This record gives sequence, C-alpha cells and structure tokens, in this order.
Amino acid sequence: MFKLKFFTFLTILSCIFAQEIDDELQKAILDVFGPNPNAPTVTPTTAPTTIITDDGTSCICVPYYLCDADSRTIISDPTATGETLIDIRFDKDSCQESVEVCCKEAREATNPIPPVVVPSKPQGCGIRNENGVDFQITGDLAGEAQFAEFPWTVAILSKADSSALCAGSLIHPQVVLTASHCISKHRVTQIKIRVGEWDTQTVKERFPYQERDVARIVTHPNFNAKTLANDIGLLFLSKPVEIAENINTICLPSQNFNMDTSKDCYATGWGKSNFGQQGRYAVIMKKVKLDTVPYATCQSQLQKTRLGPRFRLDQTFICAGGKAGVDTCQGDGGAPLVCPTGKGRYHQAGVVAWGIGCGEKDVPGVYGYIAKLRNWIDENVKQAGYDTSYYTSP
Repeated sequence: MFKLKFFTFLTILSCIFAQEIDDELQKAILDVFGPNPNAPTVTPTTAPTTIITDDGTSCICVPYYLCDADSRTIISDPTATGETLIDIRFDKDSCQESVEVCCKEAREATNPIPPVVVPSKPQGCGIRNENGVDFQITGDLAGEAQFAEFPWTVAILSKADSSALCAGSLIHPQVVLTASHCISKHRVTQIKIRVGEWDTQTVKERFPYQERDVARIVTHPNFNAKTLANDIGLLFLSKPVEIAENINTICLPSQNFNMDTSKDCYATGWGKSNFGQQGRYAVIMKKVKLDTVPYATCQSQLQKTRLGPRFRLDQTFICAGGKAGVDTCQGDGGAPLVCPTGKGRYHQAGVVAWGIGCGEKDVPGVYGYIAKLRNWIDENVKQAGYDTSYYTSP
C-alpha cells in the first residue's frame, strides 16, 4: 500500500550487504508502530464533581447534553439535547472529563425542554464529520479529532484487558482493514474491535461505541514479516456493527489508483506523540495532517537514514509526511491514512506500517499502499459473501 520486483528485492538483500540492511530495517520496524502495552482502559467517573466558580456560586460537572446551553442549568430530561462547544483544555478548576461541562442545578423548571436533535445517519462511505457530531470541541491544540470526525477509525483491543494493540478502519459492517503485522501473531480468541470510540477514559458520549468479537483473521499471503511488504490484513467480525452517527465505513481507491501526490490527508489513532518512554499514548483520538510523498522521493529520503544507500522500498508501500514533529507513531500500527476525493468524501490511501523514529525531519512514514492491494481486498470480501459497495465511492 510485484512479484518480479519483490523477488528482485529479496535477491538484493541476499547479497553481501543483505544482512545489514535486513537488520536495520527490522530494527526500524520494531522501533515504531508496535502494540500499545500500556494503553488506558475505560474508567468512567461515577461521582459528580462540584466546582466553586469565580462569583462564589457552585456548579456540577455533567455530560454536555444534560446542560441547557442558554440557561446553563441541568436538564432533568436525559433525552434532551445539549448540543454545545466543549473546551478540552483541563486545569484543576475545570471538569476533568472531556465530555463534561459545569452546569448549575435548576431551582425551578421554568425553561422548556429543548427538542431532541438526532443527526442523520451517514449516506455512503468516506464522509468526514469535520465539525464533529452532536458537539464540537474547542482548544484542540494537541491535534485532537472532533467526536465522530473520522467515524471509520477502529481500535483493535486485547480481549484479556481491553488494552489497545493496533488500529484499523471499517470498510464493511462486518470487515475491518488493518496491517498484517498487527494481527498475524494473534488468534481470534485474543482480540476484539471497538468502533465509534473517541475518548478512551469515558463512556459519557451521547452516541456509544460498539464492540465486536473477531470470527476470522486473514493476512496477505505474500506478507513479509521482516520487510513488511504486503502489510495488509482483514478482520471478519462475528456479527456486523450498526452504522450510526458516529460509525461509518471508509471508501477505498480503485486498483492502481495513483495517490503518490495526494494533499491534505489525515492519519488517525490513539498512538504516541513521540517514540520511547518520553511519549505518551493518546486518550482522545488524535489526527495528523499529511501529504503523500512520491515513491522515488521517499526511497531517496529513506536511503539517507541508517537504512543506507542500498535500501530498496517495496512497491506495496506508499509514504506520507516528512515534516519534523508531524507523523504517526508507536501504537498507530494498522491505522488508516485517508485522503480527500474531491467529492466531499475521503478514501483510504494506506495503513500505518513502519518508519524511522517518529516525526524525524525529511523522513516520511511508510504505509501499506491500498491502491496496490485493492484487488486482494475485493477477492477476500466477496469470497466471504459480503458486498464491496460499502467501501466503493458512490
């Protein structure tokens, strides 16, 4: 994201410098985009927090949709809408959950309850909710995505403790697209998926996430665990998820569609901002804006790293980024890289595969190239009896 070139690549690696290149590439791959052993699990707050405001009055932290936007008093009817803006920048005197606002208790029910406003369900794949769904966050200085902005992003979790392993994208209500390196060593009994997630430490969003077990794991037959060539895989779910306001499929490009010069693309996930111990895993879904990099340019830039001048980039990869501090990172493996189609929709260019560090200057990140592997995806989805129209642009 071809056989002769692939075997030529392996032949080159088998020469006198092969072991050195293999070792360096393998080390680079292990450096980043691996499982997230310390991912936070959902720990909802049960006790309400009371805050004393500057004027001496008190307010209580409640989910945003329980606070009337005009009177700033608590709504007694939990079905009422509280569509509002939420500032996610926390301090000691603010509500500590991202989806809570400080609201006063109503003395009398003098204000009419506003009507329930339910956003319409998405029509077709690849629709980005740029302003979020149901509420909009402000103060997103750390690259947080809006709630349901990228409704196809999937978290792949351990069934044992719900810790994050990798990410993926929903292409069909019963199929998740991810990277082979994320799933090749797991059994179906060890993993599950979660769609519609946003903040991993609360369950107070109005539209809940959905979890499903995995019925079958399929990795590309030519996946190379050392070089990560053909780094693409599919998870077939035990039962379909329900398309909702915060859950939708992503479109895929046609076979061999050229995405080497795409602009204003986005990668999403809950991975680290920096590699190593100094990096912290995200609690709220992050987004990073990237441009793709032509194949020849990417290979040249990678050859200037510790991979060396004899390194050859496999044709099943696409690259993006290369600006200092702007990159996907550890824990983002399998996450989608999506680019605008020009029709108000997005299609997926790649899946996060590997890189040299995180956000190194002039060093792009490397992704499995979906347009080079679309036929394989179609073959497996059809063989399972599912409709490919869910990820085909209307």
